[in-house]
Amino acid sequence: MKKLSRKGKMIEEMIDSKYLNEQMKLLIYLPEAFSPMNEFHLCIMQDGDDYYQLGRVATFSDRLHDDADIEDTVFVGIHYKDKYDRRRKYHPSGEEQEAYIQFLANEVIEKLDQVLPNQQLISRALMGDSLAGTLALITAIKYPNLFSKVIMQSPYVDEVVMSSVKQATQLHTLDIYHTIGALETNVQTLVESDVDFLTPNRKLKEFLEENGGTYTYKEIPEGKHTWKYWQQDMPHALRTMFE
Repeated sequence: MKKLSRKGKMIEEMIDSKYLNEQMKLLIYLPEAFSPMNEFHLCIMQDGDDYYQLGRVATFSDRLHDDADIEDTVFVGIHYKDKYDRRRKYHPSGEEQEAYIQFLANEVIEKLDQVLPNQQLISRALMGDSLAGTLALITAIKYPNLFSKVIMQSPYVDEVVMSSVKQATQLHTLDIYHTIGALETNVQTLVESDVDFLTPNRKLKEFLEENGGTYTYKEIPEGKHTWKYWQQDMPHALRTMFE
């Protein structure tokens, strides 16, 4: 099979995190004509390897930039060790979630400001699927001065998440893109089976519509809790947030 040629440029940066006590890798994808002298968006993705490989973010970035469908956008992927590590860092009740949020808000932002001077930065977005989408929302709520956009695909929503959203004082400042599949009623998670994602996402939608800022909600009729549907929606999500 012929290897796909990329128009953009992938660079790797490492962070020795004092919050997580481990070395973390950032995979940064720059659009072909990127210049720090021009205005740009920054989209930070948890489940980073999945977004590049299964979500085809680099491919869509090349295509959307070529067609001038989005403004210059730099994508940053941060991945997890394994499914247990992911749950510890992303879950709203995870043992390392607060440390991971501090890592994002402090160490990741500091590193990216060094690599990509932010004088021309338009916005910082957080993007994630499932638990990674949950983390994106919770982090932006805590640090709305750092992250103004959220893309969450089928986020996990429980009482802890709803409580955080209802207590948020600057929810109106966020630009949120939110999807859920209409068939996500019996999702298998790491510790539970047959979890209903749809009903709590609809409750979250009702609250965000009434109390949030710029808000886009999309319920995918045949959508399930899989990358097939998150990938299909990716171009629309990116156009909506970065056009």
